[in-house]
Amino acid sequence: MKKALYLLAPLALSATLFAEEGAPARQQSMMQTFMMIGIALLFFYMILWRPEQKRRKKMQQQRDSMSKGDRITAMGIVGTLVRVEKETVILKMVDGSKIEVLKQAISNVQPGNETTEETQTNGA
Repeated sequence: MKKALYLLAPLALSATLFAEEGAPARQQSMMQTFMMIGIALLFFYMILWRPEQKRRKKMQQQRDSMSKGDRITAMGIVGTLVRVEKETVILKMVDGSKIEVLKQAISNVQPGNETTEETQTNGA
């Protein structure tokens, strides 16, 4: 029995040495919490939301300013604008076929002149 006490005594004594005292509770006021949340929201606004909003506005302006003869890229498809409808546009492909594409799918609008394209294709 004494041997068991001799073996367990160092273990019992070391357990009290390694026990952490109650860490002093750091009290944050509600104001500090709200400031951190406000900084995080400002960060997300400036880094993520605002640039995306500007990009969308620029694309919408491009889509609104489209006119007949412009070169349009939509989902990797390039064509010449033939007609603008309410929600879609009609594009003319190089081989003369026409396709209908949603306005929201348009990724690039390059101003062009249909007459110069026709003269280039007819002259070649």
